[in-house]
Amino acid sequence: MKAVLNFVAALAVVAGAAVAVAQSVDEQIAERIAPAGKTCMKGDECAAAAPAASASSGGARSGSDVYSGHCAACHSTGAAGAPKFGDAGAWAPRIAQGMDTLYTHAINGFNAMPAKGLCMTCSDDEVKAAVDHMVENSK
Repeated sequence: MKAVLNFVAALAVVAGAAVAVAQSVDEQIAERIAPAGKTCMKGDECAAAAPAASASSGGARSGSDVYSGHCAACHSTGAAGAPKFGDAGAWAPRIAQGMDTLYTHAINGFNAMPAKGLCMTCSDDEVKAAVDHMVENSK
């Protein structure tokens, strides 16, 4: 009878260990599939927090800085039909449309160019400065 009791006790220990392992595995899985972050929507309590300062906390970036950081990827290579920086022939018909048209296209996007050249941290004035920089160096 003692052997049976020892066997039952051993089974209880093994069963307890199996349950602990299963719980540990479940916790590990839950941790791995948990969201990486949270979405904060307008109206949520977290939305009341001040937005993080942009990388250029020293004020507006120059047209040259914005061009180098965002525009050059396409405008230095002509990717997707972008007029190349310094190519007067490619820029002339665009310049002839007027600066307001160039600003509108740069800010809102046009053809293959995305809005603000995907510089979502750029202000409209910074985008305009980048356009001015490209135009001035492409006449």
